[in-house]
Amino acid sequence: MIGGVAIEMARSGRLGPIHTAYADIRWRDGLRHDWLPAEPEPPKNELDWDVWLGPCPWRPYNGGYVNGGGWYHYYDFATDVAMWGAHTVAQALAGLDLTNVSFIEFEYAGPDATMMTRFPNGVKLVLFRVAGSVWEPCQYWHGACGERFDGPEGWVAAADGYSRPDVSSPALLREYKKVLAEYTGRTQRPMNHARDFFDCIRSRRLTVANPEVMLRAMNLCLAADICERLKRNLKFDQRQAEFVGDPEANRMRSRAMRAPYAI
Repeated sequence: MIGGVAIEMARSGRLGPIHTAYADIRWRDGLRHDWLPAEPEPPKNELDWDVWLGPCPWRPYNGGYVNGGGWYHYYDFATDVAMWGAHTVAQALAGLDLTNVSFIEFEYAGPDATMMTRFPNGVKLVLFRVAGSVWEPCQYWHGACGERFDGPEGWVAAADGYSRPDVSSPALLREYKKVLAEYTGRTQRPMNHARDFFDCIRSRRLTVANPEVMLRAMNLCLAADICERLKRNLKFDQRQAEFVGDPEANRMRSRAMRAPYAI
């Protein structure tokens, strides 16, 4: 949870007023719509294929969907932005202290371009598309699941595998222990998501990545997916969970659900 230190540096004013944040979305070049060849279904006490599919459209069983995360590459089971972006957008929103914003504007910039989102206060969140391997370095961070915050006093970035954040100036880490103490003091959270999860099982406290936080992060990612598919700018009302003045985009907010799994 080194990202928590980056979040605290952004929220505490050490970078000045944040004007731009970046989130690693690892955007893919489309999702597959084909079917893998049918294979005999395993016994139901090992895998109930109908339950595994749930509300997704029916297709014959193939072990390639369930083994090694193969489902991740198919439109019926996954999305472009949300599958990876949910990990990083939630952290970016926490650093911006914008988990409860009203409107978000999405700017479509082309099929191979990074997408820009804007909030009512003028702050920008860049959904940064990293090409290649998940561990391939980019200009904003190294490693997977990166996020970065930029302000007039400098920038801070973090990603998986970091022991300390990257910063624009070593001076920003002179008070590293103090920043760490401020984060744990403000949130009353350990610097470990798994530890926080187990602590919350005992205390019945909401986890740091709780359903309300993740709902807003996922809504942003799914709205970005729709923007990408329609190839035009959109404005999304977070509180109503609908697009402003765009019936076509609103029709894409949900998919048909296979009975009996419809909600």
